[in-house]
Amino acid sequence: MIFETERLLIRKLVLDDLQPFHELESNPMVLKYATGKPKTFKANEKELIALITKYNQPKNDFWIYAIERKRDKSFIGTVALVKDNFDDEIGYRFLEKVWKLGYGSEICKGLISYCKKIGMNKIIGYVVDNNRASSKILENNNFKIIRSFTNDKNQKETKYELDLNRN
Repeated sequence: MIFETERLLIRKLVLDDLQPFHELESNPMVLKYATGKPKTFKANEKELIALITKYNQPKNDFWIYAIERKRDKSFIGTVALVKDNFDDEIGYRFLEKVWKLGYGSEICKGLISYCKKIGMNKIIGYVVDNNRASSKILENNNFKIIRSFTNDKNQKETKYELDLNRN
């Protein structure tokens, strides 16, 4: 286990996650505001194996974990921690069937606590402006707008930042 919230458990991905991982990564609605396009089952299998392999790489800076619902142990999404030389980015995706159940807010709060615990100073999130639900989650958790821009899909997008030493 990486961390947990009241209803969710965040853990490493495993090969048994392939079917729901594919459901997540092949749904155009899930990917509407994200980078990438829906992939085939085979492409998602290859990606899942690559993500699992990264856990053992010494200088890995791209962590994708499974979000599991505690009550029934079902995979319902993924959470990301991406480190680069400038920013530490968070992100999350949920299966469409669990949207509007408060999991986004819950995982964001959990990520903030986890990132503080592992010694991060600030985290960022990128949200396509039309994705009002995600923008609202970050704003409700004291993320501040840093800049707005047009992404490579020609969508208006906003970069948010949270100073973990102040919150």
